[in-house]
Amino acid sequence: MLFARRETAALFMVLLYMPCDKATLSKNDKKKHSNKDSKIQPALENVVKRGLVTTAVKATDVVREHQSYCDIEREMKQFQGETLAYVTPWNNHGYDIAKMFSRKFTYVSPVWLQIRKASGRYTIQGKHDIDRNWISDVSQGKNVNIVPRVLFDGWKVNDFHVLFSSEDEQQNLIETFLDVIEENGFHGIVLEVWSQLGGHRQSELIHFIGHLGEAFQSKSKKLILVLPPPLVRGNIDSGMITREQLEMLAPSVDAFSLMTYDFSEPGRPGANSPLDWVRACVEALVPDSASVNRRKILVGLNFYGNDYALGSGGPIIGNQYIEILSKHKPKLQWDSATSEHVLKYKYAHHLLLVFISWPFIFIV
Repeated sequence: MLFARRETAALFMVLLYMPCDKATLSKNDKKKHSNKDSKIQPALENVVKRGLVTTAVKATDVVREHQSYCDIEREMKQFQGETLAYVTPWNNHGYDIAKMFSRKFTYVSPVWLQIRKASGRYTIQGKHDIDRNWISDVSQGKNVNIVPRVLFDGWKVNDFHVLFSSEDEQQNLIETFLDVIEENGFHGIVLEVWSQLGGHRQSELIHFIGHLGEAFQSKSKKLILVLPPPLVRGNIDSGMITREQLEMLAPSVDAFSLMTYDFSEPGRPGANSPLDWVRACVEALVPDSASVNRRKILVGLNFYGNDYALGSGGPIIGNQYIEILSKHKPKLQWDSATSEHVLKYKYAHHLLLVFISWPFIFIV
């Protein structure tokens, strides 16, 4: 799926092929993926010149070409806006991809860290995953910002109440963030907290993020905030984020990582990220395409599909997709209404629908 528009000006992606559930990346997906057979093969021409960026894509082409890239253009950034890529410690292949194509990214966000509160103190967990050699490989001599994602992990309602009720508590938490940034040479963080409050206490959260952004700006550090989509099926308000709230948040953050994916679910199977819905989400938050706030929105591109059958199913990652194409050889059909591909295949006498919306990497 291709929806990188000039007025959108930014995008982010997940490296590589990781499903998402309630967070930018789900902790439930922490299983290693073997890469012993996934050596990437170089090609002499990019995917456009090879005729692979097309609505009439063939399963045989995907199977044959999915591990190939154009080495000549490996360090050439096609998309002129900002880009953010998430990398997970439980999928080592993403680390390799981030190193190989690092010049294509403005931000690289390793999913390493969690903020927790224990015995009245704020602590950063996950520091054992920090790989300083990899950070150097990705960023040294390049215009790439390393901004690990920080998740509010295990927080209870009272923990947020204590935080919001005390300026000293907020300052302690801010200093905890800045300390880990300085200690490890990070350029900033990606903060995931907005969805965890389920649409509650938003004014207090905006107040805290204002303090956090001011502190980051004083240290020349980047702050990216993860936001849920403002619209659900039927373009109905989700109640999670509004235009007015984004306008209040915008001066405090460098970018918003917008979760424009997971549109459908097993109970209501369908597209992953319908193009019109993605556009509507962006326009609901920032109607003016010339606004500086529009350029702060990083539109989420999911690198996974969904496999549905009889009201059940869920995300499938890259190697599962290739296995289905190789074994069942289905015909990929382009759905012009959603700008996604759909395929059907039979498994154990059941007809399954697979909705595929991997975007064209060429745009980056």
